[in-house]
Amino acid sequence: MNTQQIVLASRPKGTPTTDNFRIENVSLDAMKEGEVELEGLFYSVDPYMRGRMNDAKSYVPPFQIDQPIEGGVIAKVAATKSTSFKRGDIITGRLPWRHLIVANSNGLQKIDTAVAPASYYLGILGMTGLTAYFGLIDIGKPKAGETVVISGAAGAVGMVVGQIAKILGCRVIGIAGSDEKIKALKEDLGFEDGINYKSTKNIKEAIAACCPKGVDVYFDNVGGEISDGVIANINVHARIALCGQISLYNSAEIPVGPRLQPILLTRSVLMQGFIIGNYANLFSEGTAQLSQWVNEGKLKSTETIVHGFDKLPNALLGLFNGDNTGKMIVEA
Repeated sequence: MNTQQIVLASRPKGTPTTDNFRIENVSLDAMKEGEVELEGLFYSVDPYMRGRMNDAKSYVPPFQIDQPIEGGVIAKVAATKSTSFKRGDIITGRLPWRHLIVANSNGLQKIDTAVAPASYYLGILGMTGLTAYFGLIDIGKPKAGETVVISGAAGAVGMVVGQIAKILGCRVIGIAGSDEKIKALKEDLGFEDGINYKSTKNIKEAIAACCPKGVDVYFDNVGGEISDGVIANINVHARIALCGQISLYNSAEIPVGPRLQPILLTRSVLMQGFIIGNYANLFSEGTAQLSQWVNEGKLKSTETIVHGFDKLPNALLGLFNGDNTGKMIVEA
């Protein structure tokens, strides 16, 4: 069986380009017992993938040169030699960037498209939603009436964080990269205010204006100068959930910024980094709560869908230009 796949052609130095990827034809081995043949429907692109393009030790192994990129995929079972799935089932799993895929059925999960559209399971009901939920609830510990600030607020995780904070009765401020995104956060999702960091000369002053009582919870998706400005306004006993540092992912050198430890120390601030795998034993609990909020209309899913399997590299690179509002997904 022949299909297309997208491999890592070379490791980027600084900002990746399409030259770091290669689309090629490949012949797949026949199914063995316990395996399924899948047709890819939706593919997730996520900022953490940039780190896996480097040959560096991290919480997940790096992608290998001349081997397929892999990530979250929604697929249809086209044929099966597994007792776990039947033909026509819609599944999700961590799978290679191939249009057709032969995979072991272990680790795959059937999804219910009667509950929500299939693509939701890559976003608000998948790792994206769980990242927002556990990072905010477990580390941020927001209380009604507190001020929550989110960087990357118009991104996949940020939009869910803001909505959950609103459900919990918080005052929510979002930082994003365009006036259109700020308008959407306020009008569609109920954020109290927003800051366009691209047109704002002084983030520290802008945060102070939006947050006259200071910042109680900061959900950090971005890092860099934006986080410097937010943390300068942080309150005593505030909590910072360190989820991503996308502003620094393509830096060829380690940037030097303000020393934040004196602020964290003197204001008794908790800053904790996390990865979603830390909460694997609680996924069912998180998914149940997110599903309830979606069904009640309290959580909305916002997606940017790019069409065409061959557009996967461009979609991934687009994350670093802010091309997406909400979850970036490629539909084959």
